[in-house]
Amino acid sequence: MNLNFNRQVSIAPMLDYTDRHERYFLRLISKHILLYTEMVTTHALIHSDKNRFLRHSPFEYPLALQLGGSDPKMLAECAKMGEDAGFFEINLNCGCPSDRVQQGSFGACLMRHKDLVAECLYQMQKAMSIPVTLKTRIGIDHDDSFEFFFDFIKTQAEAGCKTFIIHARKAWLKGLSPKENRSIPPLQYSYAIELKKQLPDLHISLNGGVTSIEQIQELLTQVDGVMVGREAYENPWFLSTVDSKVFKKDTNPPANRKDLLRSFLPYIESQLKEGCPLTVISRHLVGLFNGLPGARRYRQILSNESSVANAGIEVITRAMDAVQEESP
Repeated sequence: MNLNFNRQVSIAPMLDYTDRHERYFLRLISKHILLYTEMVTTHALIHSDKNRFLRHSPFEYPLALQLGGSDPKMLAECAKMGEDAGFFEINLNCGCPSDRVQQGSFGACLMRHKDLVAECLYQMQKAMSIPVTLKTRIGIDHDDSFEFFFDFIKTQAEAGCKTFIIHARKAWLKGLSPKENRSIPPLQYSYAIELKKQLPDLHISLNGGVTSIEQIQELLTQVDGVMVGREAYENPWFLSTVDSKVFKKDTNPPANRKDLLRSFLPYIESQLKEGCPLTVISRHLVGLFNGLPGARRYRQILSNESSVANAGIEVITRAMDAVQEESP
């Protein structure tokens, strides 16, 4: 396994969004972005069907597994499972603010328990040889000073973690929903940028509010990497130039959005043959043609027809035909 993959651009782990179908689709757009799974809890991996959560295709590589948990022994066991399954990196979630996650004593609330997080990271690193990384907010509730944030990161770095993804918003653990926590707390890129200045040997990626290639390029002059979240899901075509403009690689990208969707059809067919309902995959395609004539009709067809029993790829092609875009 080649672990010298480029971390300049990655796609955020998004619960209910970055499943294996979405990741396969995004890999058709870019050969080089680092992809992340949805967050998987240690309890789910240990006590449920682990193959359900670890299943993926080598086509998705480079691919990281994000874990949610707070028990060092369980995290170490699950991290080893991830390595054995072929993932390139294991990431610990210290950023999710949901009530369910808080009840499990992990996610963003762990920022108040820096020594426990350090022990988790240490035990995970002992258990395997691939990189262990941390995704975190800049603070929680009223613990939102740069000093609090810096002390938390420094403690984890001293435990051996060298790669951090900073969601540049604090989290309100009470009073805001997870959706509101993605937009209401103000972005403070300065925390991540100042962290990089003070701890230059760490790899710092910045996450939050990124919506364009130009913004990625600008941020990369100040930090090591940029993680894209909702924009990659709602407007995936904006990533079509990331390989050439950011990674400086000629990867023969799809000529246009219809070309991209045609290249995805064989994968959809293969999944349908395995019994996967079309709607499980088609939901990831809703934003592909945003802004083009016929996009609304495209979305209507996907929405109305994908859930019909035995729906096949003809639904996708019929929806695509409603859009006006030049053929490659």
